[in-house]
Amino acid sequence: MRRLGPAAAAAIAAALVLAGCGSDSDSAAELSAGSAYMPQPVTGDMAAGFLTITNKGGTKDELTSVTSDAAADVTVHKTAGGTMQEAGRLTIPAHGRLVFQSGGNHLMFEKLKRTPKQGQTVSVELHFAHSDPLKVAMPVKSATYTPTTGH
Repeated sequence: MRRLGPAAAAAIAAALVLAGCGSDSDSAAELSAGSAYMPQPVTGDMAAGFLTITNKGGTKDELTSVTSDAAADVTVHKTAGGTMQEAGRLTIPAHGRLVFQSGGNHLMFEKLKRTPKQGQTVSVELHFAHSDPLKVAMPVKSATYTPTTGH
């Protein structure tokens, strides 16, 4: 039986450690947010928000809550069977997206602390079951804004 020298043994050990690290990151959720916007509210106390959360990782995660300094409450809603319902948690699938768009999933900003105007930006923080929170800048668009891409 042939014995390895100390340098060869150290190189093999380092390769095994690096191989183990690579598998952990591939299985974790890797979340990002984009295409965010808020139509300028038509009332002074409530607004909607839309965005897309992308998960490039190999594990699903869940959006558990949203906070914003612009509103006392931000709730997550889904539309099922043509009816809007508050959602406790929404899943972001592994290698998938969670889309918030008009007529579907959306954020509801309730008890606005100020009325956002077109051209301003509203900050939100997305909270997840397993991943660190994400801070998102949500530009305020015209009340009739309809995105052409991103959703």
